[in-house]
Amino acid sequence: MKQATKCVQSGWKPKNGEPRVLPIYQSTTFKYDDSDKMADLFDLKDNGYFYTRLANPTNDCVASKIADLEGGVGAVLTSSGQAASLFAIINIAGAGDHIICSQTVYGGTYNLYGTTLPKLGIECTFIDQNADDAEIEAAFRPNTKCFFGETLSNPGVQVFDIERFAAIAHRHGVPLIIDNTFATPINCRPFEWGADIVTHSTTKYMDGHALTVGGVVVDSGNFDWDAHAERFPGLTTPDESYHGLTYTKQFGKLAYTTKLVAQLMRDLGSIPSPMNAFLLNVGLETLHLRMQQHCRNAQAVAEFLQQHPRVAWVTYPGLPGTKNHELARKYMPGGTCGVMAFGLKGNRDDAVAFMDRLRLIAIVTHVADARSCILHPASHTHRQLSDEQLQQAGIAPDLMRLSVGIEDKDDIIDDLRQALEG
Repeated sequence: MKQATKCVQSGWKPKNGEPRVLPIYQSTTFKYDDSDKMADLFDLKDNGYFYTRLANPTNDCVASKIADLEGGVGAVLTSSGQAASLFAIINIAGAGDHIICSQTVYGGTYNLYGTTLPKLGIECTFIDQNADDAEIEAAFRPNTKCFFGETLSNPGVQVFDIERFAAIAHRHGVPLIIDNTFATPINCRPFEWGADIVTHSTTKYMDGHALTVGGVVVDSGNFDWDAHAERFPGLTTPDESYHGLTYTKQFGKLAYTTKLVAQLMRDLGSIPSPMNAFLLNVGLETLHLRMQQHCRNAQAVAEFLQQHPRVAWVTYPGLPGTKNHELARKYMPGGTCGVMAFGLKGNRDDAVAFMDRLRLIAIVTHVADARSCILHPASHTHRQLSDEQLQQAGIAPDLMRLSVGIEDKDDIIDDLRQALEG
């Protein structure tokens, strides 16, 4: 099936007489007449449902749809994008381990990996994704467990060279994990370029309506954990909390996602509610249509801003001649996303005054839904970062992140024009 058909048809497969629309299994528990059957479920000897903290039919159908869209073998929904970013790492890394991450990632991810993970004993090295191979490879250590980047960085909208970094990561025996939130699998499928694991904040384009907070971790099934068994003992050696089973031996390509559920969800419980999963599925059914409109609108808005005399600079990968344009054409030939960064001539006060004059475009701490919105990262999402960290993350003091919605493009441009000229 093509991506548009998967958005609508994948996941829930009703049998004869079952509901056409994905049901909400709003239940914490599931009944069995046979005690041995439930015992087998607890021992991972059989598939089924017994407690929603570990698995729920509504959640699993939506996860299956996302895995299908990304071309993965399995996926696990989480309660937020932050939880997905955390679980993707701690599923393979623990105290005493090390990870590498692009320094231009979302501020919340930067804080998670740079501040919170070290408190758990996991060290992170942030690298400039534009550095040469030798400088990047020097960051790897014997205890490095993965490399993390974003297809399109938030908020700078830099394009990550997936194929290049997959090759580097694989040379060092570790998986490449990609946050594909902004591009979505409609515009980019990182597994096709060598990435091993994909994460999303489903709160953004996948939901598309600012209704639900959520995340997802998707596994390609392509990384050979057994080939690097000493580096990933959690997957390749017996798990005593499940009577000594070994995930790679028992579950093969599903080892990574099975362990994520069986250990992390069991112990940390960061699940979405079935109702939220249901609403996410409603958003997914129109994802292919909305992404087309986001990209069309954003292209028109970026071209308008680029030509306006009060605008100092615009970063949008769809603009020809810009730094990331050629990489965007390689990885996302059908369009990138609706998010862009730009700055005005003047100072920070000028940017704030401009934002306050907007009428249609709202100032909100959100991005990538149907409504156009804007924020000033240095004052909002990244305000915990120092000036040096902001510079390393590619966030100028005047940078504004504009998320172009699916309204009529002329109305969006008119609002920007009146605020710029007010």
